[in-house]
Amino acid sequence: MKNKSIVEDKSYKFALRIIKLNKYLIVDSKEFILSKQLLRCGTSIGANVKEASQAESKTDFIHKLNIALKETSETEYWINLLFDSNIIEKRAYDSLLKDCTEILKLLTSIVKTSRANLKKQKN
Repeated sequence: MKNKSIVEDKSYKFALRIIKLNKYLIVDSKEFILSKQLLRCGTSIGANVKEASQAESKTDFIHKLNIALKETSETEYWINLLFDSNIIEKRAYDSLLKDCTEILKLLTSIVKTSRANLKKQKN
């Protein structure tokens, strides 16, 4: 893909990691319920970020990124749950949580800046 933003690139790569983790959880751990939840929200982040790049307005852009933020927060929850229930190892947990937190910070910053810019435009 050409001209991807940093958050698009990171959320896409994160989705790929989530897909690989889902495969591992199903095949090696025989874990089907939590893995499905993680797959749904972990891949949804990038989809919403991509959708935001084609937003119809600044308000729509902010709305789509807020959805991505919620999905990122949910993904963080499932990663923590998988670790605390001893389904994933610390190394995988630390790495996934680091990536998830980075995406969360990027999205938060973009949303805050976009809201501030929108407010300035209205004044």
